Amino acid sequence: MAKGVKPRVKVPKKAAAGDAITIKTLISHKMESGQRKGDDGNLIPRSIINRFTCDFNGENVIDVTLEPAISTNPYFEFEATVPDAGEFKFTWYDDDGSVYEDSKTIAVG
Repeated sequence: MAKGVKPRVKVPKKAAAGDAITIKTLISHKMESGQRKGDDGNLIPRSIINRFTCDFNGENVIDVTLEPAISTNPYFEFEATVPDAGEFKFTWYDDDGSVYEDSKTIAVG
């Protein structure tokens, strides 16, 4: 597991049914591409978040495959339509097999 990895998510607490809302996510991660050399002259092993998903009440909203060219601390901003109250589940997958999760609920009214 990479050190200091921390997901952060911003979802409105409330929306009207059918509204498109803006969701913002950021995860603290070094995102080492595997192409740089360390002080010893050897390549630093690749260590990146390679996939990000967001589901709402069990249905996929977004599924992104990341490549080594993504910068440190990947940030995503996207819109989702909220048909009713529920829970967003956010998942980040690391090269080392670690999985980082967060969730946020939203009310409709």
